[in-house]
Amino acid sequence: MSRVKGLVLCGGPGKRLRPITYYFQKTMVPIGMKQKPLLEYVVRLFKFHGIHELAFLVSYKAEQIVNYFDDGSRFNAKISYVYDDPKLKGTAGSVLNAYTRGTVSVENTLLVYYGDILTNMNLQDLLRYHEKREASATVALSSSFTVRVGLADMDNDNKIRGFVEKPSLEKPVSVGILVFRGETLKDMERLKKERRELDLMRDVIPYLIEIGKPVYGYLSDAFWYDVGSTEAYEKLTPQLVEDLLSYLF
Repeated sequence: MSRVKGLVLCGGPGKRLRPITYYFQKTMVPIGMKQKPLLEYVVRLFKFHGIHELAFLVSYKAEQIVNYFDDGSRFNAKISYVYDDPKLKGTAGSVLNAYTRGTVSVENTLLVYYGDILTNMNLQDLLRYHEKREASATVALSSSFTVRVGLADMDNDNKIRGFVEKPSLEKPVSVGILVFRGETLKDMERLKKERRELDLMRDVIPYLIEIGKPVYGYLSDAFWYDVGSTEAYEKLTPQLVEDLLSYLF
């Protein structure tokens, strides 16, 4: 496998986490019994699975991240920073910007991680899966997702027969972790053209499928949690974080 580079998306303003993100970068919100930043759990997960080279794709309140993590040596990692280009927005825009700046190359395997996600997924197993299938892109999927609202059961006349509270969705859902072969950076460039915004899931993955590139789903039953909203953050108990992720420390 070509050299793995971890790209962590941590530039967004975190609007769903307001008012907390008026004061914190969304990846820097404190979690768990130790009240460490969410992003530290991400760094330690990469490190635990032998991925030492990380690039943080930053923008909003980037100083908080830089001041805390510096060059990564405190975590036995090598961390660089790429500031988002305001002329090209979106998650894929951030990745392309890292390519333009020379932080990543077509020689790398890119492990892209959305910075507001908490998980104990086996990243090495994900990478092996990606490599074995010779995939251009692999999307990490969860086999279980609980809808956070009640689901109405209605008849043809819209009369409600009942409610299912917070049902479990049976379809695989994306968890915000993807692996790309380095060559797909060229595909992203071709797709970009005159666009001002480019998204990985909305634009790049469908484009790769459309042009016949092999795109696979890696189905996992690992714990994962989207911390990206105020409601979700409030429900993430310190004890749960401790029980599932204390091994990273």
